[in-house]
Amino acid sequence: MKIGRREFLSFVIGGAAGTALSPLPWKLMDDSSIWTQMWPWTPVPENGEASYVNSVCTLCPGRCGITVRKIDDRAVKIEGMKKYPVNDGGLCLLGLSGLQLLYGPTRIKGPLKRSGKRGQGDWERISWKEAISEIVEKLGELREKGRPQSVGAISGSDRGTVPRLLERLLTAYGSPNFFRMASVRDSYELTLDIMQGVQALPGFDFENADFILSFGSDILEGWGSPVQMMRVNSAWKSAGVKVIQIEPRLSNTAAKSDKWIPINPGTEAALAMGLAHVIIKELLYDNGFISADTSRFDDWKQLVIDEYSPDSVAAVTGIDAGTIVVLARRFANASKPMAICGRGDGTHPVSLTECMAVHALNALTGNINKKGGIFAVSDPDYIHWPEIEMDSTAAVGMQHDRLDGAGSRKYPHSRYLLNRLPESILSKALYPLEALFIADANPLYTLTDTQDTGKAFEKIPLVVSFSSFMDETARHADLILPNHVYLERYEDVPMPFGMLQQAVGLARPVVEPQLDTRHVGDVIIETAKGLGGSVATSFPWKTYYLCLKETLGEKWQAMVVNGFWSGSKSIDQALKTSFDTASGKFEFVDPNTGLKPQFKPVQIKGDERQFPLLLMPYDSIRLAHGYIGDPPFMVKTVEDIVLKHNDVFVEVNPKTARAAGLNDGQRALLGTPLGTAKVRVRLFEGIMPGIVALPRGLGHTAYDDYLAGKGINVNTLIGPVEDPDSGMNAAWGIRAKLSKI
Repeated sequence: MKIGRREFLSFVIGGAAGTALSPLPWKLMDDSSIWTQMWPWTPVPENGEASYVNSVCTLCPGRCGITVRKIDDRAVKIEGMKKYPVNDGGLCLLGLSGLQLLYGPTRIKGPLKRSGKRGQGDWERISWKEAISEIVEKLGELREKGRPQSVGAISGSDRGTVPRLLERLLTAYGSPNFFRMASVRDSYELTLDIMQGVQALPGFDFENADFILSFGSDILEGWGSPVQMMRVNSAWKSAGVKVIQIEPRLSNTAAKSDKWIPINPGTEAALAMGLAHVIIKELLYDNGFISADTSRFDDWKQLVIDEYSPDSVAAVTGIDAGTIVVLARRFANASKPMAICGRGDGTHPVSLTECMAVHALNALTGNINKKGGIFAVSDPDYIHWPEIEMDSTAAVGMQHDRLDGAGSRKYPHSRYLLNRLPESILSKALYPLEALFIADANPLYTLTDTQDTGKAFEKIPLVVSFSSFMDETARHADLILPNHVYLERYEDVPMPFGMLQQAVGLARPVVEPQLDTRHVGDVIIETAKGLGGSVATSFPWKTYYLCLKETLGEKWQAMVVNGFWSGSKSIDQALKTSFDTASGKFEFVDPNTGLKPQFKPVQIKGDERQFPLLLMPYDSIRLAHGYIGDPPFMVKTVEDIVLKHNDVFVEVNPKTARAAGLNDGQRALLGTPLGTAKVRVRLFEGIMPGIVALPRGLGHTAYDDYLAGKGINVNTLIGPVEDPDSGMNAAWGIRAKLSKI
């Protein structure tokens, strides 16, 4: 059998990925293995009685159940919790490293107040009473001046009691400006709202699907729930499920798939429409579903037939027209095909019409709300608090438009548009943001165009961080009120994006708080009581623990015993024809706006003559790039073809490198319209010519000596591009150039 270059690359990279992602190396780790680097702060637990505590890891969106082994009062090992719906005993590298975050020397030891200029690292310790009093005083002044809308909060999530308490504080106070960090969840939420008329998350029945068409979703690098997706991918191999990966770069997911189809970046929606063209023209769609359960199909059908022939799509995507036809037939003829989108690990949204185009493929095959397909999964309905009491100040404040424009006439469907906040602050288009609270988020690192984001934050008089670590955002805050780390606190944790079950996990303290930290829920409640009046009345609980226990009610005991509560084992099959649109059917065209699935090119920043290349970020399961950075153990696992000493490698096709006169391993200057950075060149035939790729998760300027200063933060080189239909950041990259140093 002859093996071509692409097949050989897939074999080699897939084998490496299989070894790295196999549970075997991590199962063999003993209690002290993550401390083998022998740092000065290596813990040495004494001999004692062993015990086990179940909890939930909240370090990434995966939300895995964990079992922590303790010797007397000290935690010594973290494993995946068996029979937990998300991970059933598995755990990723970040979860395994959690003890380094609990016991590491770089945790913030107590409340801090900035004493020098922002970002210089000059702090003074203050008491919790002083810290909360200062916040209450500032918020009280703004309220007296009739400006409650000028207070905002950024949270890593909006699900569960802690984010809801923070949002409740703003509402009772009088501000509409609660923001959530963006992800592909935003794209899917809007798609389900428009096409199915539901406020819900997508639930993917991967276990029963038999053909997976992935538009850049890096299944093995953190998309969805990392452990679940690794386990599902292994099951697919055993069952012979076909997985097709479409992306410009040969990722681990592409290498482990049945077929990798390289595509010109940013043209995924065009391919989805081209596949729809073939399916419709050859009458391969599910006629029963289309006839009985969809609306305005003919309107969309005409657009597809007129504008997205295989030949025209081939010219846009770089994929051969014959390949498009064959792929469409294979997808449509599968029993339970599923198309998914969300580039990389899904922590950034895609354009609304792209998500709609991919979801339309599932509708064409009738694989919505049925076995092996995509379900609309509503959040568990368990938070039933008293109605918020709003005085006249709060009522007036809540009438103001949100600073990010979400829910406005321009973007009526969008709930959060954090990417638009920096520009709104800098332009002063509406009103100033005078106080900002940040919990479980690090926007000064994770938002694109970090330079403008930093300038915007400088305009905010009071920035309060609840971070347990000195991350980039905490370093530029005015007050740091450190939260307990996840192993020291109670918290309800709803199941992550993509799950079918309506379930909630219970994070619980494994050990007593090690430092002078305080649960952010308690700080919110105490702040509300300090403000008095209707704000205080809206928070009837004495502590967060009592609030949580009361909220969970009869579920509490089951969650303490089992670690989670589940409303049902699976989604009710009666939902298979349930759509809550005006027509009661699946909508191919929004009847209110005329919006429909289609290809709208995202015009990324940069002039092609000055910047002839395209820079794209990529994700790795070994590099955390959310509000938590890599612990030291994870840094040690990063391959030396990604990071060598402090130098990061940019992946370059050999043809591209030759044109620039660059060799493998050579230092080069990578430039974009937003700045330049020194990199090393890695020749990689698994990336299309004209494209260069950098990993997310490096380039920290804060945290600790184990992480700071290693590589570059790709977000310093890439700027946002606003999707005209949703307002979300739809940028998939930026124009770039490489030159010799």
